[in-house]
Amino acid sequence: MDNIYIVRCGETALKGDNKPYFERMLVQRIKKVLESEEGVCVERTDGLIFVRAPQSADQELIVRRASRVFGVDSISPAREIDISGMTAEDALSAVGAAAVEVMLGLIKERGVKTFKVEAKRADKTFPVQSPQIARQMGAFILKGCRVLKVDVHEPDVQLYVNVRRNKAYIYERKIHGFGGLPLGTNGRGLVLLSGGIDSPVAAFMMAHRGMVLDAVHFHSYPYTSERAWEKVKDLAGLLAVYCGKLRIFSVNLLPVQEQIVQNCPEEETTILVRRFMMRIAERIAKEQGCMMLITGEDLGQVASQTAEALVVTDAAVSLPVMRPLIGMDKVDIMEKAKEIGTYETSIQPYEDCCTVFLPKHPSTKPKLEKILMSESLLDCEALTEAAAASAEVTVIQPRSDI
Repeated sequence: MDNIYIVRCGETALKGDNKPYFERMLVQRIKKVLESEEGVCVERTDGLIFVRAPQSADQELIVRRASRVFGVDSISPAREIDISGMTAEDALSAVGAAAVEVMLGLIKERGVKTFKVEAKRADKTFPVQSPQIARQMGAFILKGCRVLKVDVHEPDVQLYVNVRRNKAYIYERKIHGFGGLPLGTNGRGLVLLSGGIDSPVAAFMMAHRGMVLDAVHFHSYPYTSERAWEKVKDLAGLLAVYCGKLRIFSVNLLPVQEQIVQNCPEEETTILVRRFMMRIAERIAKEQGCMMLITGEDLGQVASQTAEALVVTDAAVSLPVMRPLIGMDKVDIMEKAKEIGTYETSIQPYEDCCTVFLPKHPSTKPKLEKILMSESLLDCEALTEAAAASAEVTVIQPRSDI
């Protein structure tokens, strides 16, 4: 007998006429993350998604991978009972016997003493209503497990019974997922991925809304080390667990930085470098079919992230710039990084290109007119074209060990 897992859709279930499309995308994504497990089948039935796996399959791995798929609200390992062709009385007896078996197992495994039953009659043609199903299941369990008592407020175990067409399901765990929308339902974006805390969280949040991602990473080799690049690839591997495989376009920004330092006012270095990063990213994004740029900027956190600086930065490109962290507190961003598993890697002390040629007193309220005058001293088009053309592409697969 196969093991079965019930997967519930979150926001996807609210999509009205587009619901089948979102559910199909979600099924495809679940199949993708479980494709390495032999014998696993994923199917969509009556608003739920069922994962069937041989008993030899790793249950915790299936639950862990499926719960990380965006669009999954929760997943439950379940017991399936075939009630096709049965009378209501026989069906409830079969479900009750299975419920007793489940509870006896939990008594043995965890020493549970109290329980509560919650029933749902998804098949409205079934002649017994949900409250009556719950009461009858409770009676079966009390008779078959005499050490147990009912506690409707704080039970050791809450047992769920779901009666559907021809099948009934029993489960006691709901492992929460991240919700959101399935990958691929909201286009493609290019994230500016540094080795810091913020940009991986920004990437996660946009993927959570269904966007497929590519990434561009800027370095200043030899001022930045090979280990700093390895750190970025480690972060990408962690993100790919949620976002699917990531293509990273690695760009050496040093030639641009050297031209800025030689020709422009020192206090404008940060904003000028940032504008070039956006131009180069936009060039790559358009070539790859990305419809927007994504950054981890947080309003007021550093000199290049003041309101004035962000306005001047955006003026360098025509693509929209998404900043999902813009109004978040730094502590909240750090907590999110810990939740998704990127924090410990992000805080490793390896330099990035933003620390190279850092001015002592960067401009926090730049004026676009002055920035444009400084850029007139540079061949912006040639520098941008050369940097974008030199990008090296690395494909990062999801980490398989987490």
